[in-house]
Formats: sequence, structure tokens, C-alpha cells
Amino acid sequence: MRRLRLTPLLSALSFVPALVPALAAAQAPTRTDAEVDRRAKAIEAQVVAWRRDIHEHPELGNREFRTSKLVAEHLQKLGIEVKTGVAHTGVVGILRGGKPGPVVALRADMDALPVAEEVNLPFKSTVRATYNGQDVGVMHACGHDNHVAILMGVAEILSGMRQQLQGTVKFVFQPAEEGAPAGEQGGADLMLKEGAFDNPKVDAVFGLHVFPFEVGKVVYRSGGLMASGDTYRVVVHGRQTHGALPWNGIDPITIASQTITSMQSIVSRTVDLTLTPAILTVGYIRGGVRVNIIPDSVEFGGTIRTFDEATRDSLQARFNRIVTVMATANGATADIIFDRGTPVTYNDPALTEQMVPSLKRALGNSQVEAGRQTTTSEDFSLFQKAAPGLFVFLGITPKGADPATVAPNHSPRFFADEAALVPGMKALSTLAIDYLALNAGKTKM
Repeated sequence: MRRLRLTPLLSALSFVPALVPALAAAQAPTRTDAEVDRRAKAIEAQVVAWRRDIHEHPELGNREFRTSKLVAEHLQKLGIEVKTGVAHTGVVGILRGGKPGPVVALRADMDALPVAEEVNLPFKSTVRATYNGQDVGVMHACGHDNHVAILMGVAEILSGMRQQLQGTVKFVFQPAEEGAPAGEQGGADLMLKEGAFDNPKVDAVFGLHVFPFEVGKVVYRSGGLMASGDTYRVVVHGRQTHGALPWNGIDPITIASQTITSMQSIVSRTVDLTLTPAILTVGYIRGGVRVNIIPDSVEFGGTIRTFDEATRDSLQARFNRIVTVMATANGATADIIFDRGTPVTYNDPALTEQMVPSLKRALGNSQVEAGRQTTTSEDFSLFQKAAPGLFVFLGITPKGADPATVAPNHSPRFFADEAALVPGMKALSTLAIDYLALNAGKTKM
């Protein structure tokens, strides 16, 4: 052990008192905070009305025609530049502030899910639609109705403060976050391809998602917040034969079983779980039609979730190797259909460190806390590939209820307390205002 030299340490500590006023100032409420708070509360009733209207009239991905019309008309009334039809039904609004500076994007997703609602609300959804050829109920079971209403409110708040803004705000209303219908493109990827982050180019992006935390609480995490969402399908090709004469064929059921068992060691024996979690799940296996026939092929599939790109790449390579080797060793072949879906929702550490004090100042220290990773995934992660981003969770569990036992997102009994709408507006408004102010003097390369 090396001996600690106190002189340099004491010298460094002598600068700490000089930092305290600056840190306190970052946490102290400002006149801007008071104005955001006042404006958010003034439009709360309207935001609640928007949220209920959108909830009662949900639309599936790439079919958000009514929702996008509502959004576009509102932005146009505010004097915001509006582009519609981005990635089918997406809307992008551009609010140019009174002073030059960087560009910040705020995102809300608009699509609902093929879920029949079971919550008894006056504005309960009774909508039905066709999804991939099936007649389904439609519900905002993931809370995107809240996201849209919140961002519409933020647009009204910031448009009323445009002369104070030191840069430009882009409002990105995205379709098909839950995935486009079969055979279609959509979501964040298509919005980016169609220039949603260009002209002007976005420097940072912020977003939120309602989640079962205490109502009004904002939960963040630096680095990997939500997992990548990759899916796979494997078809093992053997040789069909009579079940009483297995030596005359190649049994794909046995090979698939051995492969699935071997796959379990990928996470348990090759990933350093002290550094990052990972999940490899088999969701289905299909093969065979009769008890006395060994089939020609067997199919199985599932999902892989990781929290960093290196682990993601490594798991895919090991998965491919095990499937291929197990098939070859048994005289079979295997087709691997691997779909690299949404990447890790990764909060830029420097941006997170810069902006968390703003959230605490706007909402209160007790209402903002660091949280755990979640193995759900989000295509907001694609926006974070285009610009540094920060994505947070907004609690919607009513006071007195246990977040651990309430119906989760994607449940037909999912419920969002509207008391979260004002904190949501304050969070996004403050992030936009502060980011522009903090980075106004920085020269773009």
C-alpha cells in the first residue's frame, strides 16, 4: 500500500468551498422554474382532457391518423413550424427561440397496443381494429396517451417562453414505437431516415415513459437503462422417420432439446454477471404431429436482452456458434433467423450528470432518484444513437398503492394516475430550457 501524501490532497480540498455556491445555484429555484410551474398548472385541465381524448380513441402503430391530426393542429395554433407525415403518421414541430443556440429534441410516442381494456373508466377504450389479420381490442396499455398529452403541454409552455429560449426545440411525436405492422417500416428508425433529426441537426434528445413508480416521481439511470431487444428463430432440419425406427432418420426434436439446454450456459457461464446482467429466453418450441413420427424439422425462438453493445455482440456470436455446432455434430443443419431489434437505451453519462440537478431543482430532491435497469426495451435508443440522450421514467402509481403489485405496462388493467401530468410537463420543459442555457455558448464542430 502506498502512503497517502496529504499536502496535494489538502490543496485540492481548498477549492471545495468555492464550488459550493455554484452547486447550490444549480439546485436553487429560479424565476424560470416558477414560470414553468405556473404555466404547467394553468393548462393542467386541458392536458388532462387531451390525455382522456387520446385514451378513448387509441390507434395502432402507423395508424395514428386522428392523434397526429390533433397534435399538428395544436402545434400550428402555437405558431410552431410543423411537418406531418414523417414515418407515415409522425409529426415534427420546430420552435425557434429568441436567442441562438443548440437544438434539443423532446420525444413522445403515439401508438397504442392490441389489448382490450379492462379498466372501468368514463373514457375507457372500446375501439377494435385489425392487427396482423386478427380482430383485436385497442388500448393505451403502455401509457403513450400520457406522453402525447404531456408533450403537447410542453409545447404550449415553451412556445409561451420562446423569447427566453437560447436555441431551438424540436417536438418529435413518433408513431409505431411498439413496432410496425408485419411488412411495414416504422418507428424511430424510419423517423431518423426521413430526417426528423436534421435541418436543424439535433444536439441532444430527452424523453420520458410512464412506469409503475410512485406518482410524480422521476427515476433515471446513467448508462444502460433499458435492455436491447433482439429476437431469434431457429429451424433445425433433421430427417423424418418412423418413431419406432429412429436410426433411419435424424431426430430434430432431440437436437433442438440439446441445443436449448446448451444455450443456458451462454449467460450463466460466459457473461460476467458482476458487471452486467443478460437474459436469453426461449419463448416457444414447435415440432411434430404424431406420437409415432419423428418430424423432419423443429422450430424454436425467443429473445435476448443485454445492457451494453459488447455483451450484445458476444451473446449473438456464442448463440450462433452453439446452434450451428450442435446441429452439425448430430448430422443436422440449422437455419438461424436473428433480428437485431432496438439497441440498449443508453443515457449519456455526461448529459445525465449535467441535467439531473435541473430535474431535482424543478421537482424537488425527494422526487428524483436513481433507479435500476429494466429488461424492457425502447426504440428511443435509436434516437440516442443519433444524439446524446437522457430517458427517464415518470411514476404513475396512485399514492397509497404498491408499485410492485399494480398492473404493469401492457396489461389490460394498466392505469395511470393523471397527477403525474404536471410533473411530466415540468420535467421535460426544464430539461429543454436548461440544456439550451447550459450549452448556448458552446461552439459546434
